[in-house]
Amino acid sequence: MDYKDTLLMPKTEFPMRGNLPNREPVMQEEWENKKIYEKVQERTAGRPMFVLHDGPPYANGDIHMGHALNKILKDFIVRYKSMTGFHAPYVPGWDTHGLPIETALTKKGKVDRKKLSVAEFRKKCEEYALEQIDNQREQFKRLGVRGDWDNPYVTLTHGYEAQQIKVFGDMAKKGYIYKGKKPVYWSPSSESALAEAEIEYHDKRSPSIYVAFDVRDGKGVLEGDEKYIIWTTTPWTIPANLGITVHPELDYVVLQVETQKYIVAKGLLEHLEGELSWGNYEIIKTLKGAQLENTVAKHPLYDRESLVMVGEHVTLDAGTGCVHTAPGHGEDDFIVGQKYGLDVLCPVDDKGVFTEEAPMFEGLFYDTANKAITEKLKEVGALLHLAFITHSYPHDWRTKKPVMYRATAQWFASIKDFRDDLLREINEVNWVPHWGETRLYNMVRDRGDWCISRQRAWGVPIPVFYGEDGEAIITDETINHVSSLFREHGSNIWFEWETIDLLPEGFTSEHSPNGTFTKETDIMDVWFDSGSSHQAVLEERDDLQRPADMYLEGSDQYRGWFNSSLSTAVAVTGKSPYKTVLSHGFTLDGEGRKMSKSLGNVVIPDKVMKQLGADILRLWVASVDYQADVRVSDNILKQVAEVYRKIRNTFRFMLGNIHDFDPAKDAIAFEDMTELDQYMLVKLNNVVKDVKKGYEEFQFGSVYNKVHNFCTIELSSFYMDIAKDTLYIQHADHPERRGIQTVMYEALVTLTKLMTPILSHTADEVWKHIPGVTEDSAQLTDMPDTREYSSETELVEKWDHFMELRDDVLKALEEARNEKGVKKSLEASIELYASENDRNLLEDIAGLNKLFITSKAVVAGDKANAPADAKEYDFLSVKVDFAEGEKCERCWVVAPSLGKNEKHPHLCDSCTDIVVNHYE
Repeated sequence: MDYKDTLLMPKTEFPMRGNLPNREPVMQEEWENKKIYEKVQERTAGRPMFVLHDGPPYANGDIHMGHALNKILKDFIVRYKSMTGFHAPYVPGWDTHGLPIETALTKKGKVDRKKLSVAEFRKKCEEYALEQIDNQREQFKRLGVRGDWDNPYVTLTHGYEAQQIKVFGDMAKKGYIYKGKKPVYWSPSSESALAEAEIEYHDKRSPSIYVAFDVRDGKGVLEGDEKYIIWTTTPWTIPANLGITVHPELDYVVLQVETQKYIVAKGLLEHLEGELSWGNYEIIKTLKGAQLENTVAKHPLYDRESLVMVGEHVTLDAGTGCVHTAPGHGEDDFIVGQKYGLDVLCPVDDKGVFTEEAPMFEGLFYDTANKAITEKLKEVGALLHLAFITHSYPHDWRTKKPVMYRATAQWFASIKDFRDDLLREINEVNWVPHWGETRLYNMVRDRGDWCISRQRAWGVPIPVFYGEDGEAIITDETINHVSSLFREHGSNIWFEWETIDLLPEGFTSEHSPNGTFTKETDIMDVWFDSGSSHQAVLEERDDLQRPADMYLEGSDQYRGWFNSSLSTAVAVTGKSPYKTVLSHGFTLDGEGRKMSKSLGNVVIPDKVMKQLGADILRLWVASVDYQADVRVSDNILKQVAEVYRKIRNTFRFMLGNIHDFDPAKDAIAFEDMTELDQYMLVKLNNVVKDVKKGYEEFQFGSVYNKVHNFCTIELSSFYMDIAKDTLYIQHADHPERRGIQTVMYEALVTLTKLMTPILSHTADEVWKHIPGVTEDSAQLTDMPDTREYSSETELVEKWDHFMELRDDVLKALEEARNEKGVKKSLEASIELYASENDRNLLEDIAGLNKLFITSKAVVAGDKANAPADAKEYDFLSVKVDFAEGEKCERCWVVAPSLGKNEKHPHLCDSCTDIVVNHYE
């Protein structure tokens, strides 16, 4: 007889190698054919809703690792919620308007903008955006992200634009929308105003100059022969100077420096003494800033006055305490200038070039004019000092070029009018991590009004008409009419139709007695587009609801989408659009550096999936502390792939060993199991508790660690190793074998469900091979429930301590390998010496030799009386020797005697009984 034929070895068609790059696309096609997303929604219909509202990525270019991190995190949560009692639809979206698409079309001669009308150019932009959506959609689906991909929301669709117009109209009706001329971030490279969210900071080298302004009228406080000293790093703003601002409560001094008299803040004297190389100086007079109010200085280059004003924004952090004030080029300057009735002078055009309002510098680009202005100041004797500094300076986040503050006529949302409501709602939201609340609260508390107009072609038009007297017309009638027109025809008609055709039929207004109207040509800030999604998507669609349960985006969205969504939602509804906000960090390379093509350190999701598979990417996302910045590299992904291999092998081992197990008739009841089997089910139950807690708290690293450790340590290295003897050697229906199979079946089903949100492809692949399951997919199941077991605490304490004792035995066997040449533990016989409590525990457990995988194991005595050749460890003293006897040809145990049956002279007694009773 060939004894191999009597062994019940593992059998499974589940492959050892994942081959994920090839297998995953096939599975995804199968999901699509089976309409798994729709089946999930049908299965969970009627449950409480959980809506994770997708922040729309920009439709331009291939997805990057930040996209992958974001979309996979969302997928974890949506999949988990649909398996825990919720109806969790997921509607992906795209942001489609704005400058990058305009730039992409005009670069490399794709489109000659000059030869196209605005409407024609917009159609080209739309076509390009839709192409980009199709490209990105396939890449997101390849990540295994489950959603309503056939019906996403897109900001350029008619319905979306119609709702956005409604949001604008509701805000205007409440008085939150106004047009005014004030300084805003202006990008000469984009020729458009920018929102704060479109600004990023980079180092810039700038001139640092100190300039003297002669006093023209001292108002009886000054003699008239003094000079105010101002400091600036933007010499180009000097032509726009209309005043000087001092702090009302600071001390200012009149200094005599050689033949000149200067006025500066007393608190900056020591600093200025070094900067301006003053030798001896004398303080002639000390005054409060308030006393200098309304004195008048003379502009150093032009024959005009610079009024001295007081303002609370003046500090002693830098400069001179006398702040150069150009109301057309700074927010604080504008505010204080308005208070004193100054003009809003802005002698720079859309391209950043000086106009005729800046005599001597007309036609110069503002940044290159710094040198000409500085030289002119030196020529007239007003320049006291010139140096250069490198400082953090605002740049256009798209063109990466410097921006300026520039006063232009723009449309604004008046945040100050509902700021208290915004701050109240921020306090009502659940923020993960918690510091997000402070971050957004401070931003909203300190932000100015929101500039919502842009001077571009590709976006949603601002739905405003003008009368013959120039007054803006925004009424319920016009808003509703434009909204309905956009819903039917799309927003392109704003640029295709005559103004009169965009107005309600027969529309009249006191502002246009002759019935002539014009329309606004600016478009809305793209943050107003995406920020309106709470109404254009959550309210518009029947399968969603407002407020959303969660918004989940990168930490840069505190100043972006989180902010704009909150602003529009609170303005329109009085309530936040989200209940929970979860943010994640940025993706960096393995050394913690920002990814860039120039460094050659960019990790591309598509490349990773072609080499390793999407499930490796998904497992990487689960493994990292995503709330901080995360690192990714080829080496990191290889480490994750190794963890995946171990988890997969654990699944495969369990599948192989339940090949002849029918859960309906072969399962063993908990109370009839061995203690070890019971212990493993209790440990499995604790994994369920911990993993579900990790999912609930969005701590996916906890899920990853719990499952990884259970698979590799408690299952592979312990239970499955011990179980092999019973699984392979015993006859099929032996109660102990069926007990182990019951544990493995429970563990396999449970772990597959637990990992379905993360290893979506692998979990479904495993699911197909599990006997007795009826669902088409693991995605169509619920998370496993936790159970209550009797005497659970005592059982766990006992066997947890046994595991500690076992560690001592494993150490002894390892040393015996090195010292005595014991190659395999089955060659060994061990004697254990322990304290009374540990002896009692060991003696209470049957089959110690099987648990230690040795041929013999005996509790030999007290640890204190252990023989000299026994080695002492933390809990036990252990003596290891070669087992005496011969090796059984079937189970390889070394037994004192073999062959109680003449037909099987080389089998141990146990194997002889099995073969004789079940195989002859």
